[in-house]
Amino acid sequence: MTSWIDTHCHLDASELAPDRLAVRQRAWTAGVAHCVIPAVEPANFAAVTALAHHFGDSYALGIHPLCVERADETHLTVLDAALAAQAADPRLVAVGEIGLDFFVPALKQGLPLQRQEHFYREQLKLARAHGLPVILHVRRSADRLLKFLRALAPAGGWLGIAHAFNGSEQQAQAFIELGFKLGFGGAVTFVPARQLRHLVSTLPLQALVLETDAPDIPPWWLYKTASERQQGQAQGRNEPAELVRIAAAVARLRGISTDELARACLENALAALPRLRRLLPSPDAAEPSTPGLL
Repeated sequence: MTSWIDTHCHLDASELAPDRLAVRQRAWTAGVAHCVIPAVEPANFAAVTALAHHFGDSYALGIHPLCVERADETHLTVLDAALAAQAADPRLVAVGEIGLDFFVPALKQGLPLQRQEHFYREQLKLARAHGLPVILHVRRSADRLLKFLRALAPAGGWLGIAHAFNGSEQQAQAFIELGFKLGFGGAVTFVPARQLRHLVSTLPLQALVLETDAPDIPPWWLYKTASERQQGQAQGRNEPAELVRIAAAVARLRGISTDELARACLENALAALPRLRRLLPSPDAAEPSTPGLL
């Protein structure tokens, strides 16, 4: 069976709580061998760590830009301490999810902007100090993210993933040149997303990794419009098993087989997050399996 890595999946999210084990089991059955579970704030550091160990997956620790409003300097201290305490854990693969979010106009000016930039900058410094890649939140903020990445680059350069990438070709190339892979997921399945579908079709294959961002960013077959939601239909819940169908859409857009895409995305994920190699040392080792469950 073709195997996949979901490089961004919030398995700890409350939306998945009612049937989390079944969600992960469906992913294994579908061929998703591994999930990377990013944290969003210190309050869920323990949860993502425990889930990664429980399911045989991996995790990242960081403070999401949408969580910095309730963060303070002690949160950075907690993150620093957690990265040090868990440094020998092979399942800790990155600092993340960190970045900047300019989707809401109020967040890209004044004090909210200053706080976002401060926490982003300080977390880049922590990633550099601990020798870890970063998983970046890139929502209408690519140029500003790139500015700080260039200013704070470690001696050996950056590694990591620009999650849910939706920028321009020039911005994509800039991230690639800095050492990043670009994460694509359910958004590419929408036919009107022409720019995004163009990017996933034409960027170098070695630049791509796949993700779901479950339970968020549902693909088109799960998405409900505002009108449908007003009529009482619930928004579809994304989950890691959907990665396989998302991957099939990407393969069609690129005109390649799903096997070729899977092999490339596996190697790309290992390059972006080198600690994964201890968990998935080769393509043949990435066959899905169900570890012992509690």
